[in-house]
Amino acid sequence: MIHYFEGMLSLDTDISSDPRFLGLWQEQGTSFVFFSQPVPDLADRIKTDNPGVEFKDVYDMTWEQWHGDAVHPYDVADFCIFPPWEVPEHIHGKRPVMMDPGVVFGTGLHPTTHDCLDLICRVCACEPVHTVLDIGTGTGLLALGAAAMGCDRVLACDFNLLAVKTTKKNIALNHWDDRILAFQARGETTVDLPCDLLVANIHYDIMRQLLDSPEFVKKPRVILSGLLRSEARDVAAALEKKQMTILEHRSPDGIWHTFLARPRADRPKHAPVRSTGSISGTAKE
Repeated sequence: MIHYFEGMLSLDTDISSDPRFLGLWQEQGTSFVFFSQPVPDLADRIKTDNPGVEFKDVYDMTWEQWHGDAVHPYDVADFCIFPPWEVPEHIHGKRPVMMDPGVVFGTGLHPTTHDCLDLICRVCACEPVHTVLDIGTGTGLLALGAAAMGCDRVLACDFNLLAVKTTKKNIALNHWDDRILAFQARGETTVDLPCDLLVANIHYDIMRQLLDSPEFVKKPRVILSGLLRSEARDVAAALEKKQMTILEHRSPDGIWHTFLARPRADRPKHAPVRSTGSISGTAKE
């Protein structure tokens, strides 16, 4: 059961510790409360305890309906990604990553996630990457991918507390507590953390704030994703203005765009610059 409210809820510990409670997702002034079964008693308490929040609707849907599809094992780049309830018998040389999205959006099937995972593989295969900063980690999949590639220290941040809790569960599932640290923070406040690779598959409004930070251009490598065409044009122009070289621009479906970039002064002469997408007037061939 999913209870939808307009406004930011505050839940007491009796509700959040109830075995029927699955999670609270809050974003952009809306709240979704997840329960494993109908809970009219708890729903009434939430309404009473939050008089300034407007109840909008309640949905009775399955996990698959909420996510849009069931999660099964799949391969992307060097990884085999699978849920804990369907562990494949044979990985076929892939790097295993176990991921349970819970009720958080992001099963890893979005094209931007695929592009980010593939670029993480490519960067890590070409040069040493010891520290990764994953901004807007969601279910933690990109952070898990970096750890699977052998990165020593991965910082995974998200402002949504439920996303952080989900990421921590996935870290434990893969036994990577010694490699990945998940924490709650606004993405724009973490850009000054040192890292070899910054990954941000996030909303455009947050990405603009990252680009405005003077610390952004100090990152040796950046992967920026989650961009629609007009947003991608603006990001490409901002990277050019900051003297960042776009090493790859991807848009396999022509809708979502992903960039791999680095400071221009750091680019070796032999490094390839490729584009697998098209942004009029900004894509580098």
